[in-house]
Amino acid sequence: MSFKITAELLEKITAYIDSSNNRAIIALFEEMHYADIAEILEEISFDNSIYLIKLLDSEKTSAVLTELDEEIREKILQNLSAKEIAEEVEELDSDDAADIIGELSEERQEAVMSQIEDEERVKEIEELLTYSENSAGGLMAKELVKVNENWTVLKCVREMRAQAEQVTRVHSIYVVDDDEKLKGRLSLKDLLIASTKTAISEVYIPKVDFVNVHDDLDEVSNKMRKYDLEAIPVVDENCILLGRITIDDIVDVIKEEADKDYQLAAGLTQDVEADDSIAQLTKARLPWLFLGLLGGVGAFLIMVLFENSFNENAVLFFFTPLIAAMAGNVGVQSSAIIVQGLANDDVKGSINSRLIKELFLAALNGIVLALFLFLFVWYYEEKADTAFAISISLVAVIVVAGLIGTFVPLFLNKRGIDPAIATGPFITTSNDIFGILIYFMIAKLILGI
Repeated sequence: MSFKITAELLEKITAYIDSSNNRAIIALFEEMHYADIAEILEEISFDNSIYLIKLLDSEKTSAVLTELDEEIREKILQNLSAKEIAEEVEELDSDDAADIIGELSEERQEAVMSQIEDEERVKEIEELLTYSENSAGGLMAKELVKVNENWTVLKCVREMRAQAEQVTRVHSIYVVDDDEKLKGRLSLKDLLIASTKTAISEVYIPKVDFVNVHDDLDEVSNKMRKYDLEAIPVVDENCILLGRITIDDIVDVIKEEADKDYQLAAGLTQDVEADDSIAQLTKARLPWLFLGLLGGVGAFLIMVLFENSFNENAVLFFFTPLIAAMAGNVGVQSSAIIVQGLANDDVKGSINSRLIKELFLAALNGIVLALFLFLFVWYYEEKADTAFAISISLVAVIVVAGLIGTFVPLFLNKRGIDPAIATGPFITTSNDIFGILIYFMIAKLILGI
């Protein structure tokens, strides 16, 4: 049965805290998953959250901290001493520990690190903090199981037992040489059926997928998705094994990137949530809304230029929203497909080949839609030339919108700019303006007005 927060549960927790019934609190949270506890902490008062964090065992609360919203976690950390934070960090894998410490000020980082007794753990965290948060090094954990190719199976098993005590989940066993260079991976099946005296060099699998410590997280996630990996080793330029990245961390990265792309597509310039302040939400929304305002002004100026055409053929005015909407819709469709393909690393070939394909696709869709529109206008207006002008304009607008929707995200991606920006108000506004301009130019040319 899935966990669900109820008003009764929150009232019970609050009552226990108010009465300092610590034994009941510990019993209540004993079998509760850390993700569920994090959800509770985000629902109760901040003071009560601090009370629970300080009361419960660090083995449980350390994992809770990693699940909390960043703003809430930041406030909680500010209310914990350096020693208390160190106790939490010591229970975490190195990657999570580095993430927690990385959110602190430099002064607090030094204070916390000085409270960690394990010098090896301190060195690992310091190393991880040197890498960019958008690189494989910034996401990797140092905990893994590795064996030397020159060991026998018997020694390998002994060493694996010792190493496994420090690893939460053993996804893979990596094989290295005397210089710590990654050589391959070890199959548990091959290990179990091999003689205890057999050298690991005779049974390990030399083929192993890996990433460089400086690789972008998009490359890492694409490789793990493509090869269906639960974990992937991280190496440096000399192929020395440094750590590993597990699927749960990559899922978090993919979710964060999807949230970011969705907000960009919706016209939000920064990461925001529904509970953020009015000032934060306004700051995120206003720039794109202002762009939309400029687009509307641009459309107005174009329509003013063709004012005489309106006077002589008023029906053109009534089809302006249709043309603008079709331009925006086609542009968003085209850009969304390209952005999705870029995110999944499915877009191959040159920009020209993509544009040619979109040209034919848009033309086909435009012709089908234009035939229907021609019949409708002809029936409604009984003017074949007007119907022809509007229909031809529709085809041209759809083709241009499709090309813009395809080219812009590809161009942005080539320039290292997030192409998701092309699926939002940017592409809609630009296509609206181009659509209206093309519409009136073609109508004026065909109708001679």
